[in-house]
Amino acid sequence: MLVAAFAALAGGVSQAQNLYRSVGPDGRVTYSDRAISPNAKPSAEAVSNADGPASTANVQLPYDLRQTANRYPVTIYTGKDCGPCDEARSHLQNRGIPFNERTIDTSSDVAALRKLSGQDNLPFATIGNQHLKGFGADSWDQYLSAAGYPKQPQLPKNYKAPAAKPLTVPAPAATDAVKPAERPAARITAPAAPAPGAPTPDNPAGLRF
Repeated sequence: MLVAAFAALAGGVSQAQNLYRSVGPDGRVTYSDRAISPNAKPSAEAVSNADGPASTANVQLPYDLRQTANRYPVTIYTGKDCGPCDEARSHLQNRGIPFNERTIDTSSDVAALRKLSGQDNLPFATIGNQHLKGFGADSWDQYLSAAGYPKQPQLPKNYKAPAAKPLTVPAPAATDAVKPAERPAARITAPAAPAPGAPTPDNPAGLRF
């Protein structure tokens, strides 16, 4: 009993502990759950690892959940007026899964989704490199559990989920079309006076008086 209680206590401590950021003599930055050098400082930034990128929101998570979310980040792709998308989002929220959401609204979003998933049906999700097409609570739970996500919510009360973002960045609005160069106004010049002795309509012989 005492061993089990100690293990449970240690597990609770491990979730609350900080990550430490250390800079080695060669300038290399490393992260650890314990101070490994005198210059190690608690890190408040999201940590990336070799298995996957970290979300800046993950820094709010307990240690074990943060490690799983960094290693196998969850992203869902949703659209407007999509009932299954709403169900998928609610399921992740109810289970306490930190996730990013990408919305599919434009033709460029659809093209990017098709390139990513090989289809354009929604909802679509990724858990690390695993693709989930369509929503099924049981199948999604199996993949989430296999990735190491807890079955019961562990999100802190102050956790703030990232806002949903479009899958592609809209192209900047085109600037006003460059006006074609204006043609220079016609130059009006007075007719030159005829040289002395030169023929004119009134004096075709060019006689001089």
